[in-house]
Formats: sequence, C-alpha cells, structure tokens
Amino acid sequence: MFSSIVVGTDGSRTATEAVREAVDVAKALGAKLELVSAYAPVSEQRLRAEKRHAPTGAQSASNPRRDTEALLSDAADIAREAQVEVNTHARQGDPSDAILDVAEEQNADLVIVGNKGMTGAKRFMLGSVPNRISHHAPCSVLIVRTT
Repeated sequence: MFSSIVVGTDGSRTATEAVREAVDVAKALGAKLELVSAYAPVSEQRLRAEKRHAPTGAQSASNPRRDTEALLSDAADIAREAQVEVNTHARQGDPSDAILDVAEEQNADLVIVGNKGMTGAKRFMLGSVPNRISHHAPCSVLIVRTT
C-alpha cells in the first residue's frame, strides 16, 4: 500500500516525534523513508560581512545547508537504528515546497508531517506547513499530533 514515505523535519523535538512515527510506519510496512528539511539561503551581503570579520583561514560560521544536512543525518540515524531504508533531502527554500517536491520526485505514497515545529528566527514557521501539504500533496498525508 505505502512503499515510499516522505517526512519533513526541522530538527525540533516535535518534528523528531513525527520522524519517529514515520519510521514506525515505514518499518511496519517495509517502506522506504525520504527525510526532507528546508533551509533559508544566506544573502551574499551577509556572507561578505562574515568573511571580512572572520579570522584568517577560518571557515564561515553560517552554513545553513551543512546544518540542515547534519540534522537530517541525526534523523536518518533513527531510521537506520530501526533498520528502515532512508534517504535525505536538504532543500533550499520553503519547507512546504521542499516536502511537496520530494514527494513528487520520489513518487511517494504518503507524506508525514508534525502539526507544529520550531518558530522564530532559527527556522521557518511551520504552522502552515501541514495545511499547505494537506491541500497540495500528490498522495495521502498523515499529520502527526506532536503537541
């Protein structure tokens, strides 16, 4: 019934609950899991400013893609520990679009998201993500109550 499941995460505690639920569903069904997280681009102006103020030879402290890949790796470890096949997808841009794009690209049968994630400057606001996904997903959607 469900052989490919997409789950979105932002690294928050509530998103991790959604990932755990997705891992449980994938394991029970023998499905492959596609983990998705989105990050905001860093402006060229900010990169130039950081480079000017960074010590010689120091790497820029701000690397949203690397940070996102690290949180995806942590989430993927949850799936691997449960012996669930998993792929990760770090995407620049809006979280809803990232999840929907991966769902289409992977021909997903199910998208799983939490009902709430991080807020504030650190991450995108997720309040509208489940709503957008439920209206635009190319497949079934499970919204996990995490709050």
